[in-house]
Amino acid sequence: MIDVESYARNLEAYLSKKNDGHLIRITGPAFEQVQGWAIQGVPLKVAEAGIDRYFERYYRKGPRRRPVRIEFCEADVLDAFDDWRRAVGVTNIAPDAAGGPDVEDPQPATRGRRSLGAQIESALARLTVLRGSDKAGPKLGAALDAAVRALDALRPEAASARGHARDQLLLRTSEIEAALMVATFEALEAAERAALNREADAELEPFRGRMPEQAYQQALRQAQWLVVRRHFGLPEFP
Repeated sequence: MIDVESYARNLEAYLSKKNDGHLIRITGPAFEQVQGWAIQGVPLKVAEAGIDRYFERYYRKGPRRRPVRIEFCEADVLDAFDDWRRAVGVTNIAPDAAGGPDVEDPQPATRGRRSLGAQIESALARLTVLRGSDKAGPKLGAALDAAVRALDALRPEAASARGHARDQLLLRTSEIEAALMVATFEALEAAERAALNREADAELEPFRGRMPEQAYQQALRQAQWLVVRRHFGLPEFP
């Protein structure tokens, strides 16, 4: 059973925090919209990531003029949900709530295709920041250093790589990410690992009944990595 009320209240609190404490209640059509997200199986953290995307774009446009309503975040939340489903291998979602309202986003999300070089630069910048952070640095210092060195070595080729050469670079970035993943899991305390695994399992729970066991276990491993990556603030790799 989905506790839609708690789901909505958690998002209401998160949006209030993003709005510098300004509380906008999620009621009426807005509640029905959020209910649709819950029924589809959008994990709470993924919905929050979608809200973050909206705010990042909003801040880039200059000083904010008014608090953001949850309705405006619809496109970004669903975009983040699509990314999450592709990452964990979930391809089927439940339909939206019957009779749910049409939602208009006055600032629809758009996504441009970034070059491989730009993606590597972005990952390098994030890893470098994390290396000096209190959250990831003490536990993952050596692993972060290794990932930075490995990615940095790919930069000269990434800017102009095409076809087979680009595929080889992507294979190499996958290997770098896999090594970082192993080191990250090994750095977790047993209780911390168990808590994060429970979070990943809860995010996949709405889809479990529609997935073969082998597919579910594979998706669970990916979901665990996404949860751990989110916990430490690790970047997305190309």
